[in-house]
Amino acid sequence: MGRPTTKTDFLTAAAANYEKLNALIGGLTEKELKVPFDFSDDAKKKEAHWKRDKNLRDILIHLYEWHQLLIHWVQSNQKGETKPFIPQPYNWKTYGNMNVEFWKKHQSTSLEDAKAMLQKSHVEVITLAETFSNEELFSKGVYQWVGGSTLGSYFVSVTASHYDWAMKKLKAHKKKCAAM
Repeated sequence: MGRPTTKTDFLTAAAANYEKLNALIGGLTEKELKVPFDFSDDAKKKEAHWKRDKNLRDILIHLYEWHQLLIHWVQSNQKGETKPFIPQPYNWKTYGNMNVEFWKKHQSTSLEDAKAMLQKSHVEVITLAETFSNEELFSKGVYQWVGGSTLGSYFVSVTASHYDWAMKKLKAHKKKCAAM
């Protein structure tokens, strides 16, 4: 399936990818959970996140924090408080620094807490999405605060697409562990 462009497709993709992510996590071995992520020897993995995230908790917290961005952005704008999706002092060019701050903020968060936080925020995001019609989610120009995109594209990005990102990273880590 391509990137969802309807509410039904979004809800299906978000649920399916969340389920796949949890199945992948549930199948991680003790070794895969204990060995720190290290992709430094792979020249193809240049993006900052390949160096930033060192374990499963870091990935789960990243997903959780992006859920929070979406929830707070939507709720604030619905109340008439115009706010950008990426909070100040960050923007789309500097959001990598924001991700590092999320990472730092949660270095003492336990894996169990991270799992619970993500589970709760996933439900909150889906529940919030369900309050919108298909048109509100996937028609341009419905909400001025969304800009030139659709509200639904933000929901897709922080759920289905982000879960794909997390699974790719976990699969790369599993592959490295298997080669050890």
